[in-house]
Amino acid sequence: MKNAKLIITFVFLISTLQHVNAQDSKFKIGAKGGVNFSNLYADTVDDKNVLIGFNAGLFAKLPITSFIAVQPEVYYTTKGSELVYNNAFVSGTAKFNLNYIEVPVLVVINLTNNFNLHAGPYLGFLINGKVKNDSNANAFDFENNINNDDFNKIDAGLAVGLGMDADKLSVGVRYSYGMTTVGKQRQFNGTEFTFPDGKNSVINLYLGIALN
Repeated sequence: MKNAKLIITFVFLISTLQHVNAQDSKFKIGAKGGVNFSNLYADTVDDKNVLIGFNAGLFAKLPITSFIAVQPEVYYTTKGSELVYNNAFVSGTAKFNLNYIEVPVLVVINLTNNFNLHAGPYLGFLINGKVKNDSNANAFDFENNINNDDFNKIDAGLAVGLGMDADKLSVGVRYSYGMTTVGKQRQFNGTEFTFPDGKNSVINLYLGIALN
């Protein structure tokens, strides 16, 4: 993927901080945020039409043992993609901007004193969805005919990431793989179709700060 070099560089930067003291096993609550690289996928994930956005919110870390913890989060996150479409009705380019309140519940496994692997399901609730469209036809303008009601309100999927914990700070990289279709089924000239028929795919680089 085109973002692979950025992710590798980020992970390398994290690895240089291994001398930082490990996080203790107490309950923690904090704020986190980061940069998103989002896309929509159908059969496979690619980086041809990535949108850059952000996420920001809160997390809580509930240690079970020194090795494992549960980490629920809630945050505002941007998703979407720029799609090039070409079918029997119309062709053009549409940019989908989708904004969610997302709630992942992650299992955190401490690989070393500082590094962790985290994974778990997430549930997203669509706040708003907008389309910017450049089409070669006036018969159907997606920008003016697709609104917030045409997108599924729920986005569910899986998240997995690698993080580094210090005393008050945490940094990492995470990938979220959507498992629900973004668009609803529609009808046009008697034909049913789903647009957009993709699912969310997001890579984010994040920074967290413990507040207690």
